Amino acid sequence: MSPSSFSHHASRRPLRRLALELVLVIFAKIAFLMLIWWLLFAPHPKPDASADAIARRLAPSSAHPETHP
Repeated sequence: MSPSSFSHHASRRPLRRLALELVLVIFAKIAFLMLIWWLLFAPHPKPDASADAIARRLAPSSAHPETHP
């Protein structure tokens, strides 16, 4: 094996390892963020978005407003 091909092969391996570590770190961060999202947001019930529920929210109050002089 000539010295030039050996140095080329030796310099290529750390780049492959670095790329693998980078991909693993990215996947770990994504998994961590998904875990945080699941713990904070998934247990909460979804709001009722039906037309009747929206109409009730937007309807004027049924209580008589107090009149101020």
